[in-house]
Amino acid sequence: MQVIDLHCDVLYQLSSREEPTNFQMDASLQAGLVQLKKGHVKAQIFAIFIEDTIPENERYMEVLRQIELFHAQVLAQPEMVHITDWQQLATLKRGEIGAILSLEGCDAIGDSIVKLQHILNAGVKLVGLTWNHENAVAYGATEDPQKGLKPFGREVISLLNERDIIIDVSHLNEQSFWDVLPLAKHIIASHSNARALCDHVRNLTDEQARALVAHGGHIHLVYNPPFIEAHREEGVELADFVKHFQHFASLVGVEHLGLGSDFDGIFWTVNQLHDAGDVQNLLQALRSHFTEAEIEGIAYQNFEQYIQAL
Repeated sequence: MQVIDLHCDVLYQLSSREEPTNFQMDASLQAGLVQLKKGHVKAQIFAIFIEDTIPENERYMEVLRQIELFHAQVLAQPEMVHITDWQQLATLKRGEIGAILSLEGCDAIGDSIVKLQHILNAGVKLVGLTWNHENAVAYGATEDPQKGLKPFGREVISLLNERDIIIDVSHLNEQSFWDVLPLAKHIIASHSNARALCDHVRNLTDEQARALVAHGGHIHLVYNPPFIEAHREEGVELADFVKHFQHFASLVGVEHLGLGSDFDGIFWTVNQLHDAGDVQNLLQALRSHFTEAEIEGIAYQNFEQYIQAL
C-alpha cells in the first residue's frame, strides 16, 4: 500500500553528521531512498530543521545549505520528483516518489519576512511556526503555555495564507495553537499524538484535536516512542501506537488522520517500525481495528483529499 509521510529529518542528518551521508544508499538513515522504496512511500516531506545551538546569525545560511543538499542528494535521484504544486502528486508515475520541502520552525528568519519569502520561493509547502522554543513568531511546545502568537507572527501567517502554505501546529505551545487556529487558512498537525493517552507537551489535547479538525485540519501521527507511551523510550509496541489512531478516530473521525513519522529526527523507535521500510508493518497492525478503506485513508488518501481543497 502507498504511503504519504508528512515529516522526516533526513536533511538534518545530511547536514549535521561528521561523516558524509549518502541519501541514495546509506543504511543508517531511517528515511533514505532505500528505506522509502522498501516502504512503498509515494511522497515524503523533508523538513528543514535548524538546531538552536547554531548561532542566530548563521541559521538562515544553514537553511540555504539544507535546501542545497535537498537538490544535490535527494532530487539527484531519478526516482525523486520535486513537488512544488500539490496537484503533481496525482501525476506521479509508478516507481516515482514525491519530495516536498517543509520548514520546521521559523527561527532562521528572525524577524525578516523577506527571508521567509525566499525560503518559500525554494518550494517549501508546509511551515511550522516554531520548534519547541520561543522565536520572533510565537512560543514553542516547551514554553509557558499561556504565552502565544507574537505580532510578527500575524505577518508571517498572512504571507503563508497568501501563498496557500499549510501551517503546521505540531510544535506550538497551547496558547500559540489557539491564537493561530482562527487565523490560518490551511492548517495541520504534521507529527503529533494524543495527549489523553500520553501526557507530553508535543501531543494534542482532545480539545485541540476537535478544534483543529473543525477548522479543516488533519492530524498526522508520529512514531516517536516517548510521544506514544509516557516515560518510555524502549519496548513500545505497534499495538501501543495503534491506540492513538483508535483514540483520534473515535474523537474526530478516521478520515482526518495520516502519518508523520519523524524518521531521522527520533532517537528511539517502535518495535517493528525502525525505519520507513517498516511502515507496512504499521499498516498491518492497523488492520485489527480499521477497514482496508480506512487504512488506505490513513496511509495516503486522506491527505490527497485534504490537498484538493488548497
